[in-house]
Amino acid sequence: VFAVRSGGATGVVVKGPDDRNPISFRMEDKGEVKCIKFSLENKILAVQRTSKTVDFSNFIPDSSQLEYTQECKTKNANILGFCWTSSTEIVFITDQGIEFYQVLPEKRNLKLLKSQNINVNWYMYCPEGAVILLSTTVLGNVLQPFYFRAGTMSKLPKFEIELPAVPKSTKLNLSERDIAMATIYGQLYVLFLRHHSRISNSTGAEVVLYHLPREGACKKMHILKLNRTGKFALNVVDNLVVVHHQDTETSVIFDIKLRGEFDGTVTFHHPVLPARSIQPYQIPVAGPAPVTSQSPVPCKLYSSSWIVFQPDIIISASQGYLWNLQVKLQPIVNLLPDKGRLMDFLLQRKECKMVILSVCSQMLSESDRATLPVIATVFDKLNHEYKKYLDAEQSYTTALEAGQSRSSPLLRRPVRTQAVIDQSDMYTHVLSVFTEKKDMPHKFVIAVLMEYIRSLNQFQITVQHYLHELV
Repeated sequence: VFAVRSGGATGVVVKGPDDRNPISFRMEDKGEVKCIKFSLENKILAVQRTSKTVDFSNFIPDSSQLEYTQECKTKNANILGFCWTSSTEIVFITDQGIEFYQVLPEKRNLKLLKSQNINVNWYMYCPEGAVILLSTTVLGNVLQPFYFRAGTMSKLPKFEIELPAVPKSTKLNLSERDIAMATIYGQLYVLFLRHHSRISNSTGAEVVLYHLPREGACKKMHILKLNRTGKFALNVVDNLVVVHHQDTETSVIFDIKLRGEFDGTVTFHHPVLPARSIQPYQIPVAGPAPVTSQSPVPCKLYSSSWIVFQPDIIISASQGYLWNLQVKLQPIVNLLPDKGRLMDFLLQRKECKMVILSVCSQMLSESDRATLPVIATVFDKLNHEYKKYLDAEQSYTTALEAGQSRSSPLLRRPVRTQAVIDQSDMYTHVLSVFTEKKDMPHKFVIAVLMEYIRSLNQFQITVQHYLHELV
């Protein structure tokens, strides 16, 4: 986030959520700053003050501090903005197309690598995927993606966003506000917030997910049913789509990996959990020491001054705060009664291991005991993940022994995620504690242990001796 005071003359402060030491500098006031961004690694600063040019200055040690300027190449075009795609590559987006440049800091100039003429209404950039999306045509609903990588710019197939109804006028019908781009489960998606469904009798807004692959055409894949109307904002956290609703001051979570209703072309999803509000936040009162003893002020959540950025950033413009949205897993355990669905959900989350083990302990407890078929389902889901990891490890070892080198691009050591819960995890955190409970019916204890051993056998996983000893 850049704070620019009086055109930069009295200082610019640059700060990110993890920055303990903000960058601050001054620059000459040469007019209003429309857009200001550092290249990756904060090597070069680009500032746009006019609709025709972008100014650059180097922040590389021992290099010239003098500014240099690049004018857009297309005659009569206006620069809408720019995006850095690497530490020395930048894209200008104009109302008439895009221009891809290499910045040469030591020569203090730019070299045009490629350009493309196309009428542009607005643009959006996804830094994770290095994809720029341009809104074209009169209605604005034909989107043209471009992909950038190591000095190359590739044009991906354009696609059309289906508007809810036949437009009454020929003015822009798709606004930048209703589109987001995010990586979900390693795939790039364009999310469209459709305020009114195409089918007149269905109520409420929905989020339509278009999958944007590197090769081939973009395809409509998922529809998230919001079942309400009003003002919405989207974030993506831990591969979950979180939709905030301003009127009710609540948010709902969707997981496209969970089973939905498939109609032959798209999958419809409903929220994983009932709507919940973001955890309240207290703003500490700043000021001289005697004043700060005042109790903190509750922050206004879901405020109209909130601005949401992908994937997980919320900024309160009125209060000057920036937050990263996070999902707490432990409370979800009691909100999702179906243990099978709960496991499917938890196994996809980053920090899931201890929560999953606590669910296993809970379903074997006296007060909250699950039935054997439910326990069997949970064990099978865990061992399915465990087996996938063991197989991947085995293939990796076999390939190494067969003489493939570690540096081969195809040979990667499998990553052990928190979803891999092995026998020692189960023994230490769940089963050994469970078997020591005096009040547990002996038959139930044996049945649970046999169920776990059956599940391991079913996935052809060698049963460790300590499990047999428990029995």
